[in-house]
Amino acid sequence: MMDQRISLITLGVKDPEASATFYEAMGWQRAPSPDGVIAFDLIGQTLGLYPIDKLAEDIGLPVGSLGQGAVTLSYNCREKDEVAQVIASAESAGAEVLRPASEIFWGGHVGYFRAPDGHIWEVAWNPFSPLSPEGAFRWNGYS
Repeated sequence: MMDQRISLITLGVKDPEASATFYEAMGWQRAPSPDGVIAFDLIGQTLGLYPIDKLAEDIGLPVGSLGQGAVTLSYNCREKDEVAQVIASAESAGAEVLRPASEIFWGGHVGYFRAPDGHIWEVAWNPFSPLSPEGAFRWNGYS
C-alpha cells in the first residue's frame, strides 16, 4: 500500500547550477542538501535538481532511455492577473514562453513556459480550486 502523495519531484538536468540559477531568479530559495543534489523545499514536497547522467546511473538505465515524457509542472496562482506576472518573471529569468497568459476553455487562465533546463511549466489560475492560505493546491480547492 502506498499513501496518496508525492514527496520529491526530481528533475534530471544537464547543468544543475544553471537550472538552480533560473529557479532562484524566480524567487525560490535553496534548502541545505548533500553534494550533487540541489533542493528547493515546497509546500509539502521538495523539488530536486540532479545531473541527468547521475539520475540515469542511479536508475540503472542509459541516459537516452529516460526520454522526454509529456509531463508538465504546474504552479497555481491566487489571482488571475498573477498568471501573466509569473510568466513575465520566468521569461526575464531565461525561460521560453510557449503560451502567454490567456483564457482557457474550462474557465480559468493559463500560460506555459519552458525553463532553460527544458522542463515545461503551466502557470494557472483556477476559479474552481482556490488555494489554501499558505498556497497549497487541492483539486476542488480550499474553502
